Amino acid sequence: MLFSLRELVQWLGFAPLELLLQALALLAASALLVLKADGGESGAALSWWAVLAAFFAADGLSAYFSTIVSVRLFQDGEKRLAVLRLLWVLTLLSLKFVFEVLLGQKLAGQSRELWFGLLLSPVFILLQLLMIRACRVN
Repeated sequence: MLFSLRELVQWLGFAPLELLLQALALLAASALLVLKADGGESGAALSWWAVLAAFFAADGLSAYFSTIVSVRLFQDGEKRLAVLRLLWVLTLLSLKFVFEVLLGQKLAGQSRELWFGLLLSPVFILLQLLMIRACRVN
């Protein structure tokens, strides 16, 4: 494996449970994507929004979990850590969510004038933030 779990938790700022949620969402979305790409009866009934629904659910659960963790940190007296963690995780999740919505619009054909530079701009911002955090952590 390229990174250890400790390094991923440290660099991304997610808890191991949140990483598990995102990995399970990737697995579920991959299975739905295979069904959609197969073109059978079940694939024809799937929309692109249904394929991406696993990612939306994982984002919502991660935001809920992060809010609970931040409230607990705030109650324990670590107010600065609670606010910084909540802002960091919500920033990452919101950028990921914007990318997923733009990708869904592009794939569903709802927005013809959406070009790929605009589609990938949240990913570029996310990568820049992760590079800054990786330098800061090390």
